[in-house]
Amino acid sequence: MSEIGTTESLSFKRELLSTLPNLRAFAISLAGRHDVADDLVQDTIMKAWAKQDHFEPGTNMKAWLFTILRNEFYSQMRKKGREISDPDGIFTSQMAVHPEQYGSLDLQDFRKALDQLPSEQREAIILVGASGFAYEEAAEICGCAVGTIKSRINRARNRLQELLGLESDEEFGPDASSAAVTKRAFAV
Repeated sequence: MSEIGTTESLSFKRELLSTLPNLRAFAISLAGRHDVADDLVQDTIMKAWAKQDHFEPGTNMKAWLFTILRNEFYSQMRKKGREISDPDGIFTSQMAVHPEQYGSLDLQDFRKALDQLPSEQREAIILVGASGFAYEEAAEICGCAVGTIKSRINRARNRLQELLGLESDEEFGPDASSAAVTKRAFAV
């Protein structure tokens, strides 16, 4: 391998490794299980490494990897043919741990509401809201127009607000009685 090829390979490797935390977070949001997400990230990295000659240096590697991960996830879902149904929450309740703080309860409620969104809306809001992608990057990953991503995110936000029963931004955080205690404690 030439010196230029070695330099490009090292640069590719560094950039690939720098995206691992974001890839894992996205994989967990798609798969819902850490072990499945780790396998998904590993499959993504292996495919990207094997196809690194298809990556154009100077373009957005993060978006390229997220696209590979997303496509791999949907391919695996198609292969499975079906998912385990848990309408009564029996399996979920066995895996759940009783939260010790209000924040844990809020996060649990949010996760349930997020899971009720259509997959396109959930994917769009996770890419932009949680993973920090710009609308344009999310549109590229999902293979749709920027306006479509904006519409999906708007519908997702409205639906989450409805599912969580929120009427204003002030409803986030501790309830009124907890907030009053906190205010008094910091006022002293």
